[in-house]
Amino acid sequence: MAHPSNAEFLVAFVFGAVAGALVFLHADRHGSKHATAWACFVFFCPGLALIAYFVHARAARRSR
Repeated sequence: MAHPSNAEFLVAFVFGAVAGALVFLHADRHGSKHATAWACFVFFCPGLALIAYFVHARAARRSR
């Protein structure tokens, strides 16, 4: 397996940071007690975490 180039690493890092920040802002705005945890989860594992967050946010919206 080839190592990622500096540019590829930077793109992945920026994507994770932006996605995490957006999830934090959304979770914080909608009153989540664990907005920081969701943001960290999205930063470190964006594929799985974004799906999990969207399911969680939709379920929370329906329960209100």
